[in-house]
Parts: sequence; C-alpha cells; structure tokens
Amino acid sequence: MTLATTTIPFSTIKFIDNIPRLSDLTERLTQKLREIRMDLTNREPQRVADGTPESIYDLITDADTARIRRRAMRYLERLHSSTGVQHLPERDAALLTPLRGGLPVARIETEHEADEIAAALHAEMPWMAPATEVVWHGLRASARKELPGLRFDPLVLVGSPGIGKSFWARRLAHHLGVPTTSIDATGEPAAFSLVGAQRGWSSAAPGKLMQTALRERHAGPIVIIDEVEKSGNVQSKQGSRHTLTDALLPLLERMTAETWECPYYQIRVDMSWTNWVMTANSQWGLPAPLISRCVVLDLPDLTQAQLQFFVEEQGAKRGLPRLAIDATLEAIERRMAAAGRTPSLRTVSRMLDRVELMAQRPVLQ
Repeated sequence: MTLATTTIPFSTIKFIDNIPRLSDLTERLTQKLREIRMDLTNREPQRVADGTPESIYDLITDADTARIRRRAMRYLERLHSSTGVQHLPERDAALLTPLRGGLPVARIETEHEADEIAAALHAEMPWMAPATEVVWHGLRASARKELPGLRFDPLVLVGSPGIGKSFWARRLAHHLGVPTTSIDATGEPAAFSLVGAQRGWSSAAPGKLMQTALRERHAGPIVIIDEVEKSGNVQSKQGSRHTLTDALLPLLERMTAETWECPYYQIRVDMSWTNWVMTANSQWGLPAPLISRCVVLDLPDLTQAQLQFFVEEQGAKRGLPRLAIDATLEAIERRMAAAGRTPSLRTVSRMLDRVELMAQRPVLQ
C-alpha cells in the first residue's frame, strides 16, 4: 500500500477568515476620515460661530456618510466575489470547508513500488491479470514521470457477472490507499448520481464524485461504475436529455477534468486525478465515445482451479480452519455438478461468509 501523498490546489475557492460586517467597516472608515480631517497631531478643535468648541462629529457630513457606505459595500462585494462561493447559501459554502488548503492525492514514488502493488494484486486475483497489467503500466509511468499523483487509463472490464470485476477494483483501491465510490448504472439516474444535479431541479444535490472528495478529503479516488452498458437516460420536463456518457466524457479527458465544474456547487475543481474502473457484462450497448476514451478488456469466465485458489486464499485470510475450507470446496463441486457451470465469485464469497459465521459460533458444552 502506498502512503506517499501530494497536496494539490483542488479548487479555486479562496477562504477568507473574519470578513468584516458592513456596519463595522463603515465605522472604521468613518473614524479614519475623522482622524485625517482633524490632523490630530497638529490641529486643535476650532470654535464655531457661537463660541462653542467644534465637535469631531461635525467633521463628517451626510454626504460623507453616504459615500463611505457606498465604498464599504463595493469593497465587501469584491471581497465576497474573490472567494468564489458568493453565489452559494451560507450552509453550502460551509460544506466546502474541507477544500481549504487543497486535497491530497496518492503518489507512487518509485517504479519498484508500482511493481510491488501490481504483484500483490495479481497474487490475490491472477485471473484479472489483463486489468492488473494496465494499472501496473500506469503506476510505473506515474513514478517515472514523477507525477504528483498516480494515474492509469480508464478501464472497462467486460465479463460475465460474478467474476470479481468490482471486487478487483476495491482491492486495487486498498493497495493504493485511496477511497472508492460506487455507482450502479442500472439502479439509479447514473449521470446525476455521479456528478449531481444543478440548482433548479427538484432533486438538486452534489454527486458522489464531489461528495467523496469532501467526505474523504481526497482528490484521487477510484470510481467504480457497475454495468455501465445498461445506463439509461434522464429527460427533464423541458426535453433536455442527460446521459451517463455525457457526464463521463469531460471527466475522462485529463485536460477538461482539471477544470471540471460541479453542477451543484458551481465551482471549478481538479478531478484529473480520479481513476475510473467501469464494468460491463458485454460490449453491446457501450457508446463509441466512451470506448474511444477507455481501455476495454474482455475477461474470461472463472475456471474451477481459479475458484479453488480464491477459496484457499480467502479462507486463509479469514482464519478459517482447514476443515471449513475443504467443506466449502466440496460444496462448490456439488453446485457445479448440479448446475453444469462454475458458480460466480459473488456466490462463493457468500458461501465463505456463511462458513466464517458458522466457524465463529460458540459450541455448547
């Protein structure tokens, strides 16, 4: 797992502490004008027509007061505009506080570190070697170019359900020490779930991409999008169409991702260090613009030997006794004989969960 990080200026927001109130600023400017006019070091108060001493308050006219207020208002308007969040309600502006000072991204310092991460991931899931190899080359290039963060080509992993595509992505995030966020393209309005909805929509809210950056205080998560080929469209009452592909394309291009604008907060942020792993059950339905920006890998189904390797490896990690591991392998063989096909990794994981639960139960004496 990589522990090195670099802090990047994630947003253009300017955080200003203790912005003065209009009344306080007006009073300060008024007092300064009095001091200038009195020239306190050289001038004594004059006597007015009736012989009474001149009051310092008589030095400021109503016109002066109006001019001071106008200047104070212009100053505060410019000050608020310079923050970049002047258009937001106070509550939403406060939610952006984690962006103060920038956000970290994980960094690969040497090519040897990239080799170790790829080797550890391959040892866990050797059947995902094509995907691991793409990431490996990306990590080595990041180290070789001395990039402040790590990058690899956006991936679309195509294969049967349950071969471990999403599990592999989560294990990759674990080894890289970066957060993840997941989107089910079939179970939610994927475009809005990813990037959010702008104000004016009834469902206006920030998307998972921005929420992850704020919650995890990290600018380089791995975004996992499951069954990307099945994502639908969202159409507004005005007839405009919103697709997941439309939302993804500017984020997959590094140059446009550097100045990506969050639809909800309407601020520009650097999403170019986000890495993408998308899964699909087939290439049918994948839009051509998406394919052109990603590495699309066709992954084979799991073999019995690979499933056995997974059970052995996961059983050892969970601390299962040998008897429990053997019983799981026998159950898999029976299931294969009955169904005529290899069970999915998801099914095997559930079997291991049940075995682990049973192994942890106390024994009655």
